[in-house]
Amino acid sequence: MDQLVQIVASLVVLVAFVAAQGRLLAPTSRRYLALNLAGSAVLAVLAARGEQWGFLLLESVWALVSAWGLARRAIPRAT
Repeated sequence: MDQLVQIVASLVVLVAFVAAQGRLLAPTSRRYLALNLAGSAVLAVLAARGEQWGFLLLESVWALVSAWGLARRAIPRAT
């Protein structure tokens, strides 16, 4: 079951990436960041459970950067 979850989570991240490369999503859009956060967070949890430290580092940072980007978009800028 973990393998299926990994594949789905990877596809979520890859769909966002392909959409950004095809200029269907902006890399700073909420949708792009949310897809990256969701996919990478799931992959980070699975990496931690599997004690895959390099993969855990990669996916944790990916999730944190995506979360930071979403948080920045949520805070209104001063004009």
